[in-house]
Parts: sequence; C-alpha cells; structure tokens
Amino acid sequence: MAIKAEYIWIDGTEPTAKLRSKTKILDEGQEPPIWGFDGSSTNQAEGHSSDCVLRPVKVTPDPIRGGDSILVLCEVLDTDFTPHPTNTRAKTAELAEQYAGQESWFGIEQEYTFMVGSRPLGFPENGFPAPQGGYYCGVGADEIFGREIVEKHLDNCLAAGLPISGINAEVMPGQWEFQVGPASALEVSDSLWLARWLLYRTAEEWNVSATIDPKPAKGDWNGAGCHTNFSTKAMREDYEPIIAACEALGQDDKPAEHIAVYGDGIADRLTGAHETAHFTQFSYGVSNRGASIRIPWQVEKDKKGYLEDRRPNANMDPYLVTGKIVDTVCSALEKKGLV
Repeated sequence: MAIKAEYIWIDGTEPTAKLRSKTKILDEGQEPPIWGFDGSSTNQAEGHSSDCVLRPVKVTPDPIRGGDSILVLCEVLDTDFTPHPTNTRAKTAELAEQYAGQESWFGIEQEYTFMVGSRPLGFPENGFPAPQGGYYCGVGADEIFGREIVEKHLDNCLAAGLPISGINAEVMPGQWEFQVGPASALEVSDSLWLARWLLYRTAEEWNVSATIDPKPAKGDWNGAGCHTNFSTKAMREDYEPIIAACEALGQDDKPAEHIAVYGDGIADRLTGAHETAHFTQFSYGVSNRGASIRIPWQVEKDKKGYLEDRRPNANMDPYLVTGKIVDTVCSALEKKGLV
C-alpha cells in the first residue's frame, strides 16, 4: 500500500525563515529516506548548484491526511552531508549533547495571530475593535475569534503525538497561544516547528492565515512573543541554581547575544510597555511580567523549579533560542559547581 509522506523543512528566507513542504510516496513499511529539493527556490542555493539534501529527524502521524500518512520533519544538508548554513538544528544538537548530564527541559509558549487579508481576525474592516482587556482567556462571540480553528489545530497536534500542553486566547482579537513541552531542547524545537506547520495547514481550511509576526497590529496592542520556560535538574531541585541562571543570563554581553537571536523585529515588541522589558535593558524578578526573566511566585515559594525568559519573539527560531539558553546557563552552572 502506498503511504503519503509530507517532508517538511525550514528554508533560508531572511530575516525570518519559512516552512516548506512537499509530498513523497513511500511503500508500506518503508523508512522515510533522505531526499532532496531545489535550494535555489528556497533561498538556500544558487541556480548553478541548486541541490540540497533533506535528512529526516522526526516522523509523526499526519492528522490532516489521516490513515497511514506521515509528517517527516527534516534538517537541511549540503550534498556532502554536512549541515547547510541555514541548518540551525545541528549546533543545538551539539550543545544538547555537551550538557546532556544537566537534563535541560523547555516549555515554549507560542503566540500567533489569525489574519484575514491585512487585518487580524476580529478587527472590523474600518476602524478598531474595543481596547484589549476582555479578550484574554475570554468567552463569547463578541470577544473570541477563530476558536474552531484553534480547537482543530489542538486536535491535530495531539493526533500527531506532539507534546502540546495547553492553549488560550490572548489579549488582542484573533490572537492565540499554544504551549509545547516540557521537553528537551531538540524535542521541543522539533515539535514547535511541526506545530507551526500544522497551524498554517489547519487554518488553510478556513481560508485564514496565521502569522507569528511579533507586532501584527501597530499601536496600543500587545505584540506576540514566544516566552521560553527553562530548567535543569539542579534548578528543579534547588533555588540557588535558578538565581545563578538569571545572573548568568544578565552577565556582560549575554543580554545582547540573546536578543540578537531572539527574533527579527524585537525592538518593536520589547518596548518596556505591554508586559515587556525594554530590549536594551536586562532584569529579573519574582512574578514580574515586566522583567526580562520572570521567576514564578510558586518557584520562589517552593525554592525550586524553573525560570521564564520573556524576551523571545513569536517569530524566533527555537533551535537558536534553546541552544543559546543551554549554552549560557549550563556552562555557568557547571563553572559554579551547581550541577
């Protein structure tokens, strides 16, 4: 019996990479093989030497097509089988292996906005809706827009076996969030990319687009982030490593290093307003959503747990973000003997 396999990869579009996919027909029981594509059409090669290689890294059931169809997330290689310059997964895999003993976990909160043409779903054709406030975790057709798409996307993610842990409506009409994790750096990043693909693909059925633009509506509206929750085994057992992690994230040039890979357009979102810290400043605090790093109140009470990095944009590359956090925090905890 023939199996439909949807090969999915991240392209070379700048400043924010896009998802691409195409279908390969496999024989029943056949492992998804290495495949290829035209990199000159995805900003990953020149026309005179355009072949790029797709290497499967994660396979899940395909809830869109159903049956025995599968989704095949791939990393991109050059034809000599070395990581392509746009392959950000490879470096994170090295860092995850280097610090595997610290057992890093991530939980990522992906915010996004449904769009109809150039306006968010729920915005009137002329003018603006009521100010934000009642939309967050709201209920009712006057405050919630796109719930049927969100529910279908959640079902699709669960059917694909992704570690989705929740959904909620956000502060602007048409803006929503789903959470992925807790999981390792690679597992959470792979799953987030697949969940994004399923979001776009699911929304197609309603003729609606979904965007991870960090500021889809200009003016007095919250932007869209990708808050990243993080812990190591030591942080889950004691409070001192949590404070050490926060200090490490704010040390010397580390804030600028992180901001540089936290998504394009970050200055438009991290303004110091709308529950953000200004992108040029670093701070951390307990239960403070205006800080760069938030320590949940329950964590301070329990004297163990995790931290929330509130800086990453909705359009961030999770491989870059998780890799940078692992590198900064795990190396610091190792130096301090807090592992």
